[in-house]
Amino acid sequence: MTAPAPDELLPALHKAAADVAADVARFSDEDVRAPSALPGWTRGHVLAHLAGISNAMARQLEYAARGETIELYDGGMDGRNKAIDMAAGHDAATHLADVTAALARVMKAFDALPGIKDSSAHRTGWYAPIAYRGGVVLDGGLALWRELVIHTSDLLAGRGPETWSRPFCEHLFDFLAARVQPDDRLVLQPLGLPPLSIGSGNRSTVISGMITDIAAWLAGREPTLGSLRASAAADGVDLPTLLPWPSGTPATTKD
Repeated sequence: MTAPAPDELLPALHKAAADVAADVARFSDEDVRAPSALPGWTRGHVLAHLAGISNAMARQLEYAARGETIELYDGGMDGRNKAIDMAAGHDAATHLADVTAALARVMKAFDALPGIKDSSAHRTGWYAPIAYRGGVVLDGGLALWRELVIHTSDLLAGRGPETWSRPFCEHLFDFLAARVQPDDRLVLQPLGLPPLSIGSGNRSTVISGMITDIAAWLAGREPTLGSLRASAAADGVDLPTLLPWPSGTPATTKD
């Protein structure tokens, strides 16, 4: 599997941003105080995080455009957490203003990127270095795609994992292979699609079901179609335990 190319990722980012904007525009004050799919978080927490990650990624691109890098969040993870806690209780109108402004800022930054021809050789544009995971702008775009799509599902506003696209699910299979335990090898068998393996351990487990259910499980979300099954040596088994979500900080070893 390979990650989407920039010319495929950019329209996917626009769609994900539009979905977030459409959902938050419908929320009342009561709606934003209601629980999200994330334990201990209201919808307001999720919206505050979406505004925060959008502004943070915009800053990555703004610095990259002038040949500089900067940490993802102002104040690091402590700053991120404090900002979410402070903004979570805002009313619906304030959340709408904050989220739409942040989305406009980050999409403006992505739209301003130069064409991708030969840019990888010069480490500019989509291939300019950023601090996020010690990667490049393309890595930041993929991260924002994950954040927008997955957290839109967490809002419980009708865009659950069953709405995730095949390219998005396949990207999650690739990115979240880092969650497979060292001793495990998972054979993913999405219904109607070719199987694929992630992990390199000797303990093999087959995970079958709709592609969206498999992706939701890997992402730590509740599969919504009820199709997920695990088997080993042709017998039904429990789903294997996964490692934590890959860190967003620069990695010193391969994920």
